[in-house]
Amino acid sequence: MELCSSSSSLLRVSPEKLSFSSSISISQFQLKPSTFAKPRLRIHASLASETQGLPRDSPQRLLKELAQRKQSTTTPSKKKLPPKRFILRPPLDDKKLAERFLNSPQLSLKSFPLLSSCLPPSNLNSSDRTWIDEYLLEAKQALGYSLDPSDTLSDENPAKHFDTLLYLAFQHPSCDRARARHVKNGHSRLWFLGQYVIELAVTEFFLQRYPREPPGPMRERVFALIGKRFLPRWIKAANLQNLVFPYDDIDKLLRKDREPVVKSVFWALFGAIYLCYGMPEVYRVLFEVFGMDPDADDCQPRARRQLEDVDYVSVEFEGKKLGWQDIATYKPPEDALFAHPRLFRACVPPGMHRFRGNIWDFDSKPKVMQALGYPLQMNDRIQEITEARNIELGLGLQLCFLHPSKHKFEHPRFCFERLEYVGQKIQDIAMAERLLMKHLDAPGKWLQEKHRRLLMNKFCGRYLREKRLHNFIIYSEEVHDRYEHNRRLRNPATTAVQQAIHGLAYTVYGKPDVRRLMFEVFDFEQIQPKAV
Repeated sequence: MELCSSSSSLLRVSPEKLSFSSSISISQFQLKPSTFAKPRLRIHASLASETQGLPRDSPQRLLKELAQRKQSTTTPSKKKLPPKRFILRPPLDDKKLAERFLNSPQLSLKSFPLLSSCLPPSNLNSSDRTWIDEYLLEAKQALGYSLDPSDTLSDENPAKHFDTLLYLAFQHPSCDRARARHVKNGHSRLWFLGQYVIELAVTEFFLQRYPREPPGPMRERVFALIGKRFLPRWIKAANLQNLVFPYDDIDKLLRKDREPVVKSVFWALFGAIYLCYGMPEVYRVLFEVFGMDPDADDCQPRARRQLEDVDYVSVEFEGKKLGWQDIATYKPPEDALFAHPRLFRACVPPGMHRFRGNIWDFDSKPKVMQALGYPLQMNDRIQEITEARNIELGLGLQLCFLHPSKHKFEHPRFCFERLEYVGQKIQDIAMAERLLMKHLDAPGKWLQEKHRRLLMNKFCGRYLREKRLHNFIIYSEEVHDRYEHNRRLRNPATTAVQQAIHGLAYTVYGKPDVRRLMFEVFDFEQIQPKAV
C-alpha cells in the first residue's frame, strides 16, 4: 500500500517541479580551436613530462625524443595530392623543342623512312645498353645472325639498326624497362607492324603451295601456325623463352599470363626482321629457326566437302608442292609481266582466257579501268610485253568482279576469293606502314585502333560504291535481283570486290600501286576534298 501511495504521489507532481541534475553542459561540446590548432605543443609537453627526470645528455632521453619526432612527422597528411599526369608542366620553348625533334633517331634516316619511323624517339640510355651487353648475343645466336655489332655496317645498309630494333622487340609491357616511354612506344610500334608482316608472309606461302585450295581451309592452316595459342611452342623451339620470361618457367605460367607476352614479342621480332632484312629473312626465321611445319598433323584443315576442280593450274605448280625455300629465294625474270608473277598465276587461273572478248570485256572493262587509272605507264623493253600485261590485267579485273554465285560450283577458282584473301593482307600492311610514317610519336595501341577504324569492311565497300563500280559485279541470274536490292547481301560483296582489286594491284604492279588505289583513288583516309 505504501508503495502504491508513493507512486501515485509521484505521478501527481507537476512538471514544473521536476529537475534533471547533470554535470555536462552544452557548452562543453563546443570544441575549442586551441585544442587542435597547435598539435606540436602537446607533443612537446608530453615529451617534456616523459624526459624530465633524465639528464640532458642521456641516450634514453635522445632516443625518446627521436621516436616522438618520427611519430609526429610520419602521420598521414589529410591533404590529397593530384596524380602526376594532371599536374601541368611548362611547355618547352621553340629552341628545345626543335633540338628534341632534330636529335631524335626517327629523323636520322632519309633513305629508309619506314625503318626510321620505328626507331625509338630518343637515344638508348645506360639501362638499355646494359641489357644489350648481357642478352643480345644470346638472342642473335638463337636467331642465326652474326654476333658482330650491327653498328659497324655502312649507313646504306638497313641492318645497321638491327641491334636496336632487336632490343626493343624483347621489351614486352610486363618487363621492367618497358616503363621508359621510348622503349614502350618502340616495342608497341614494332608489334603493330609485325603482325601484318607475318600474316602476309604466311598467306603468300599457302596461296602458292596450294594453288587449288579455297581460302577457307587456308585460313585454318594459317591459324594453326601463327595463332596466339601456338606461339609459345615456337618460342620454346628457338630457345628464346629465357629472354622473354627471365624469372618464370614458361610451362608453369597461366595462359592469360603467357600468351599475350609471347604474342607481343613474336610480332615485334618479325617487325624488326622485316625492316632490316626484308621478306625472305622472315620466311627463314619462321620455318628454319622456329621450325614451323606446314605438313604437321595439327596444321591440317578439318575435313569438308570439296568442289571438284577440273581446271588447269599454271605449269610451275603442276605436280609439286613449293617449299618455303622456293618462295624465299624466288626472283622474277627481267622481262616478267608482273611484280609478283608466281603469286598472280596462283590467284588467276589460266582458264580465265576463255572469258576474253565477252560482253563484260567490251562493255564494262573500259569503264572500270578508267575509274581505277589503268593501265599504268611502264618502261618495257618490248611493246609486246606491255600488250600482254594489259590483257592479263583485264582478265584479272574481270575475275575481281566475278561473284562466286556465277561459276564457283562448276569452276571453284573462277571467282574473286583468292585475290580477296591476298588483298586483305596487303591493304593491312600498306595502311600500317602509312600510319607509322605519319604518326611518329603514337604508341602501337593507338595505331591499332586507328588502323581498325580506317579499314572496317563497311568502309571498304562504301568507297567502291562511291565510284559506282558495284554496278559491274557479275552475279548469277538467279541471285542478281536479290543482291541488287538487298544491302545485307550487296555490301559484303562490294567489300570483297574492293579487297580483290587491291590483291590484283599487288600481284601486277606491286605495293606502290596498292598505296595509289587506297590513298588516291578510293581515299581511305577521307582527306581529299569532295565534289559538290
